[in-house]
Amino acid sequence: MNRPAPAEPEAGLAEARDAGIHCIPIPTPFLVGRVNCYLIEDDPLTLVDTGPNSGKSLDDLEQALRQLGHRVQDLGLIVITHQHIDHVGLLEILARRSGADVAALHLLGPYLEDFAANATADDAFSMQIMLRHGVPPELATALGAVGAAFRAFGSSGRVTIPLHDGDELTFRDRTLTALHRPGHSPSDTIFFDERRRLLVAGDHLLSRISSNPLLSRPLGAPPPGPDDPGAERPHALVDYIASMRRTQELPAKLVLGGHGPPVLDHVALIEERFRGHARRARKLRRLLEPQPLTAYDLASQMWGNVAVTQAFLTISEVLGHLDLLIADGEVREDLDGPVTRFAVI
Repeated sequence: MNRPAPAEPEAGLAEARDAGIHCIPIPTPFLVGRVNCYLIEDDPLTLVDTGPNSGKSLDDLEQALRQLGHRVQDLGLIVITHQHIDHVGLLEILARRSGADVAALHLLGPYLEDFAANATADDAFSMQIMLRHGVPPELATALGAVGAAFRAFGSSGRVTIPLHDGDELTFRDRTLTALHRPGHSPSDTIFFDERRRLLVAGDHLLSRISSNPLLSRPLGAPPPGPDDPGAERPHALVDYIASMRRTQELPAKLVLGGHGPPVLDHVALIEERFRGHARRARKLRRLLEPQPLTAYDLASQMWGNVAVTQAFLTISEVLGHLDLLIADGEVREDLDGPVTRFAVI
């Protein structure tokens, strides 16, 4: 049977435009592709997320603003959904040129004040996680160098409007409620227009891919020491599932994500995400049945070469699903010298 033309995503964008919100896809150097920034034509004129710090991204953003009849200097507010560099990279440039206020989760303010130092601490945390979970040291070092190079796409900035969960941003024609939804990152914040039933979700919920719950250094935590075996790791996927359950209860009819087209049925999509996580956990349990394995062993069996080139992403994915199995009493975690292995109970 022939499928109908994919008109729904465009319908969602048209509905957003009717609400005064314009999607501006900005290029990134990352595998995820373009990042969606959103211009809210209201008072103040508002940009949600900025794109990465690159000349190409800035040129594209300025051109898109001109096509909509605006300039960077017209911005009165910049809203940040979370800490990842494809969402904050142009923050310093745009805030300086426009004089706009910057609204973000209150926990994110100190992080952005000194982005370089915090990104360095994040890299040290990632290195520790990789080594502890079986990534070969030479590979971890190589990936650390790549991460350091990517830092140039990020940016510091000063948050002038710190937001707590449930705080409201009031505009002339709308009110957005900030809701903290940790999981994909510790700072993930979504913004809900209850009257229009419209949700600006950053990377919390994406239409085409499942957001990776990255194992991130908790906001405000000190960088790990060189001989620190590591404190208890964050349980990013457990947090993310709890966050999605809360989002599922919102009476939204349109979700604008940080990548890809809008989501038109967030309840069904979140149920699909839950089923996908359950399938992944069951597959990992089967892989563990013959013998105990490290997270890197499991990632290599699951994804082959991808586990080498994207080691931290795949380690985060594996550990998240192992946490689900541990919570269900099906798997245990054993520290074997400097490396952790997992075994079926």
